[in-house]
Amino acid sequence: MEEAYMIPTSVKEVEKLGWDYIDVILFTGDAFIDHPSFGTAVISRYLQKHGYRVAVVPQPNWRDDLRDFRKLGKPRLFFGVNSGAMDSMVNHYTASRRLRSNDAYTPMGKAGQRPDYAVTVYTRILKRLYPDIPVLIGGIEASLRRLTHYDYWKDTLMPSILVESGADWLSYGMGERTVLEFARAVEAGRNMSDIRKIPQLAFYMSGRSRVPDAMILHSTEECMADKRAFAENFHNIETAANMMHPPVIIEPCGDGYVRVNPPYPPASEQEMDSFWDLPFTKQPHPRYKGRHIPAYEMIKFSINTHRGCFGGCNFCTIAAHQGKFIQSRSEKSITGEIAGLNGIPGFAGNISDVGAPTANMYGMKGRDAGLCSKCRRKSCLFPSPCRNLDRSHSRLLGLYREIGRIRGIRHFYIGSGIRYDLFLDENGFIDKSSYPYFRELVMEHTSGILKVAPEHTEDKVLKLMAKPSFKLFIRLRKEFDTLVRKTGKHCLLIPYFISGHPGCGMAEMERLSENPALEGIRTDQVQDFTPTPMTTSSVMFYTGIDPNTMEKVFVEKDIERKRKQKSFFFNKKVKKIFPNPK
Repeated sequence: MEEAYMIPTSVKEVEKLGWDYIDVILFTGDAFIDHPSFGTAVISRYLQKHGYRVAVVPQPNWRDDLRDFRKLGKPRLFFGVNSGAMDSMVNHYTASRRLRSNDAYTPMGKAGQRPDYAVTVYTRILKRLYPDIPVLIGGIEASLRRLTHYDYWKDTLMPSILVESGADWLSYGMGERTVLEFARAVEAGRNMSDIRKIPQLAFYMSGRSRVPDAMILHSTEECMADKRAFAENFHNIETAANMMHPPVIIEPCGDGYVRVNPPYPPASEQEMDSFWDLPFTKQPHPRYKGRHIPAYEMIKFSINTHRGCFGGCNFCTIAAHQGKFIQSRSEKSITGEIAGLNGIPGFAGNISDVGAPTANMYGMKGRDAGLCSKCRRKSCLFPSPCRNLDRSHSRLLGLYREIGRIRGIRHFYIGSGIRYDLFLDENGFIDKSSYPYFRELVMEHTSGILKVAPEHTEDKVLKLMAKPSFKLFIRLRKEFDTLVRKTGKHCLLIPYFISGHPGCGMAEMERLSENPALEGIRTDQVQDFTPTPMTTSSVMFYTGIDPNTMEKVFVEKDIERKRKQKSFFFNKKVKKIFPNPK
C-alpha cells in the first residue's frame, strides 16, 4: 500500500506525486474538505488505504469548455460522481422554491458553483466525453433518487436517476464497502454478471428481469399514471429498506428495469472503526487557503460516534440512506480521534458536537438480535417503543467519562439532535441510566440551549409524522424546569416545529401557537416542510395518500399558504388573512 498523500485535485498535484495514472477520479459538487464528515473525503481515503490512487475534482465548471472534466484525463478504473453532502436542489432552493443566496459548502459561501441536479449534469458530461469509462454515482442525491421519486422542484414524478443521468452504476447508502468492492471488481476484470451481484449496488438493464424472489414494483409509467401505484411502491420500498435481510428490488422502466441489490449487513464495530481510522488532515484542501467555508467551520471540531437511526420519522431521509440499525464506533476509535484534535490548528479544547443523526442512540440495539433480523417495523419508537429495544444510556455515559479524561479537552457539547423518548415517557425516566444521562446532557454538554424537536403539538399531525405525543414534551419540560431550578443552571429549552406538513392546516398551526405548554418558551424555531425524495411525507405531499394506510390526507400545496403557516408565530395578522382556517 502506498504511503498516505494529500488527495490531489489538479494536474500539478498529480505530477508532484509522480503518478503516471489515476485509478479513480471523483467529481463532487462541494469544495473538497479532508474531514470524515464529508463523504468524498471518506471514500477517497478508504480507497487510498487499500492501495488505489484517487484524485478529486471539486465543483467542476460545467458551463465553459469543460476543461475541469478533461484536465485529469481518464481514470484507470472509473469515475465517481456525487452532488456533495446535500441534494443539489435542497442546497439551492428554499421550501418556497426560492433560490438561496449562499452555499455553505462553497468557499466564502458563494452560491451557484454547482448545477441543479448536479449528479445528472456531471454524469452526462462524463459519458459524452468518455463513453467507454464506467461512471459510478453515489452520495445523498443519487442514493435517495435510486428509484422513481417525487421531485418537489419540478412538481412531478421522475424516474430513477440512473435513467435520467445515464450512469452505469449507483452506490446507495454509505458507500465504503460497495465502492471498494466495485473498484476491485473492475480492476480484476470480473464479468458483468459478477459485478451485478455486488451488494448495495443499483443499475439499469434493458429487457425483463429474471431474478428469483425479487420484489417487483409497479413500473415508472404506472406510477406516473396512478398516484396509488406510486404510494404502494413506496410502502414496499420502505418496508424493504428497514429489513435486516431485504430482497432484490426490481422496478420496470421503459424497455428495461432498475435493479437495486440488497445492502451489506450493518457494519461491525471493527468495520466502523476502519472508516474513521484514516489519515484525514481534517482541513480544507490547500487550494482554499485563506478562504472561509461555512460548512467546515460548523463541523471542524465535531466527532461522529455512529450511523443510522431507528426513529423512523416520516419526513426524514436518514434511515433511507444510513439504515435503521445503529452502527457504532468503538470507544477506542472515538477517543483516539478526539485526542488527535490537539494537533489540529485552532483547536482550543472545545468540541462542538459528539454525536450522530441522533446523538443518544450510540450503542443501542435489540436485546434479541434474532427478533431484529425478522422485524419489519419502520420505527423502533413509533407508535410505541419496541419492547426488544435496549434504551440504556450506560454505554454512552461511559464514553462521556472516557472523553472527559483526555488531555487537552476542556468541554464537549452535544450539538446533534436527541430523542427524549429514549430516556423518558409520560410517567418519567424509564431506567436507572435515564436521569443521569439527562442531567449530564443539560449540566455538562449543553451550551446554554437544549434544542429538541417535538415537531408539532397536534396528535393528528404527529401521527402522520410518526412522532410521539406532545404530552411527552410536556413531561420533558417539567423535568427540565425542575433540574434548572434546583441547580441554578442558566439554560433554555428550545423546541423545533414543522409547518406545512401533510395533515397540517392553518387551524393546526393556530392551536400549536396557542398551546399553553409553550408559554414562556421561544417558539420561533419553525421550519416549513420541504418534500425531499424518498420520504413517506413527500409521498403524502404528492399523492394526498398515506402510503402506510392508503387513506387520504389533507395537503397544503399552495406556497403562499404554506408560507403563512410558517409565519404564524411571527405575524398573528395571518388570522385576519385566513379568518376560517382549514
